[in-house]
Amino acid sequence: MNDRGISRRDFLKLANSVVLTVCGLLGLGGLVKFLDTQTDASPQTDFDLGPAEKIEPGSRTIHPEIPAMLIRNAQGFSAISLVCTHLGCTVESKPEGFICPCHGSHFEPLGKVIRGPAEKALQALKTEITSDGRLHILTE
Repeated sequence: MNDRGISRRDFLKLANSVVLTVCGLLGLGGLVKFLDTQTDASPQTDFDLGPAEKIEPGSRTIHPEIPAMLIRNAQGFSAISLVCTHLGCTVESKPEGFICPCHGSHFEPLGKVIRGPAEKALQALKTEITSDGRLHILTE
């Protein structure tokens, strides 16, 4: 052993050990944080639109929170999703139907494809009137 203290070799071993220990602890902390992450709640699939009798006959109402269009005609209620079947953009309502602002798909007023790139019609959504007269749109 020499009088100058720690040798260069011992210092490098110690520094290497410290760096590896710090990196290991940081990695372990990241792993614990990843495993402890809470998953998002399931998206809402049942939307209460209020009393069914308050919806005007012949109306077409957009509900952006769903996103969907509620249609009331002589046959009753129906709803179509406003999510484009091509890549999931929200379509815009136009007098002639719906147009996807992302890639230009055109749909007729009831959701059938007029022009692609979308190949499938807009999804029909289930409507339901509860025993207390409230109208619901179900997205699943």
